[in-house]
Amino acid sequence: MRQSISKFMLMVFSAVVALSLASFAQATSTTTNDADKMKDRRDIRQDTRDIRRDKRDRRADRRDIRQERRDIRKDQTDINHDKADIRQDRKEMKQDLKAGDKADAAKERADIKADRRDIKHDRRDIHNDRKDLRADKRDVRHDTRDIRHDKRDRRADRKDLRQDRRGH
Repeated sequence: MRQSISKFMLMVFSAVVALSLASFAQATSTTTNDADKMKDRRDIRQDTRDIRRDKRDRRADRRDIRQERRDIRKDQTDINHDKADIRQDRKEMKQDLKAGDKADAAKERADIKADRRDIKHDRRDIHNDRKDLRADKRDVRHDTRDIRHDKRDRRADRKDLRQDRRGH
């Protein structure tokens, strides 16, 4: 009997200790709970700002992509025009040489040289535009990924905030 009383007393004592620990945990969690709520709210606001900033940056990059594509098309059209000019100038140079007019042939030769320089310049522009285009596409991908991650973090913070309101 003495042994059963001590077991009973041990159970009562452990129950009292467990209740006091639970009340202590609840009292301390209230202060940390308020701090967690404030931190979650601050994180949500920051994630929202990050999302808006990344969306603006992504729009700017897409605008740059459209502009680069326009520039490439314009430069390509200019190259095609210059190649046609070179063909025409060669034809005229051959006619001038047949007619014995060396001064006009020299002018046509200089015009061909200028058109070739223009083609080289346009090709360099196309190369730089394509390089910028690749960089802008990469930026769009990174911004999209950042937006997705910030949205996921914002959802998690909102979920934490809801759970904090319930007192979990």
